[in-house]
Amino acid sequence: MDVRTFQLSDYRPVTQLLETVLSAECYELTMEAFGRQLSWDSELVLVALVNDVVAGIVIGTIDNNKGYYYRIAVHPDYQRQGIGKSLIRGLQQRFEKKNVTKILISADEHNEPILSLYESLGYAASDFFRSFQKLSIVAG
Repeated sequence: MDVRTFQLSDYRPVTQLLETVLSAECYELTMEAFGRQLSWDSELVLVALVNDVVAGIVIGTIDNNKGYYYRIAVHPDYQRQGIGKSLIRGLQQRFEKKNVTKILISADEHNEPILSLYESLGYAASDFFRSFQKLSIVAG
């Protein structure tokens, strides 16, 4: 498995992955945020490749020196193989290189089922950013 920065050639497989994994509502929100993040800082969008196939993606952002995990998705055929954890760790390294002061996990109704994944990597409930407003990714 290889975790690397998103490349334009990943666009189609990533959108297909997101369509497969996410609900229609979550897909629309994620695609909007995905496009904004690519225009601001594509280094915070990582993909996981297994045998040259896009198996997972994580989208992060930085706002006011805080790093946010916005959305993570792993194709069902590749779940429970450590891909999600590798994506989270890869993005954490990017956040650290960019000297963020705090790393938070955007916890909306779509992310709730996987918050335990972040907890398994040492994140605590205090690291979950919950907002009743739509998260607007802002470049930092």
